[in-house]
Amino acid sequence: MHALALLAHADAVDGLSDLLAESLAALAVSIEDADAGSDAEQPVFDEPGVDASSRWQRARVSALFEDEAGATAAAAAVVARWPSGDMHVVSIAPVADQDWVRLTQAQFGPCRIADDFWVVPTWSDVPGEARHVIRLDPGRAFGTGTHPTTRMCLRWIAEQGTERGAAWQRVLDYGSGSGVLAIAASLFGAGTVDAIDVDPAAIETTRANALANGVVLRAGGPELAEGGYSLVVANILAAPLKLLAPVLSAAVAPGGELVLSGILDRQLDELRAAYAPWIALDAAAHDDGWILLVGSRPATSRMA
Repeated sequence: MHALALLAHADAVDGLSDLLAESLAALAVSIEDADAGSDAEQPVFDEPGVDASSRWQRARVSALFEDEAGATAAAAAVVARWPSGDMHVVSIAPVADQDWVRLTQAQFGPCRIADDFWVVPTWSDVPGEARHVIRLDPGRAFGTGTHPTTRMCLRWIAEQGTERGAAWQRVLDYGSGSGVLAIAASLFGAGTVDAIDVDPAAIETTRANALANGVVLRAGGPELAEGGYSLVVANILAAPLKLLAPVLSAAVAPGGELVLSGILDRQLDELRAAYAPWIALDAAAHDDGWILLVGSRPATSRMA
């Protein structure tokens, strides 16, 4: 295989990546800040629905091709498409053969959530001290258990579920990704568990992981969710969580609980304000700049 490295102006990156992947048969395309590590580096937080306060000026784009001929032809096509100087070919170089699946798997090992609760990838051995285990293959979906937002949700489910998981008659995991939170709720005593996502790949992954863990749950699109739930968990991002405030609040049954993650510490006040008409949220945990918000819907509350 051969890698084509390009230096592009930020405005051209979207069109360039589409051209490489869709028309020039690139096996993979990656994009990095060309000024990373220098005084010109621009931190960008790319969150759906939020305008970034800063942006990259230049990007380094790498595309992987089956052979040198493919990489060379792609370089020629790119230069022909952008003759104005917004694009520069940096190099075309061979890439050593590697087992990319094993390389990726090596970056994800067993993750301890609590003393005896672990998330363990399907290709790793289960630690001897683990009593509660989720065997996980994230597939193409988010949620390996290693990110702080996921760890906080899992830890909360384990701590609360140990004492009162049986009271969670119905649980909704909104934005299920790999299904790890839905599976955890089931393992810690929940009754009916619905896992919903807008990504078909995530739905497929959730179903496969549930089967691998001997868990029965329903996985599907947003239309699957109906009625009130004893527990609603959503680990996504602040912008969609704000937009979904009426929807997620309405999904919580009177007396039920709402758990939100994917929120930075600095976003606490805006998230609390978004949900204030229905549910009062409080910070239940902090982890590496991220925050977990938890609240209960009053038993006599009515949704507007």
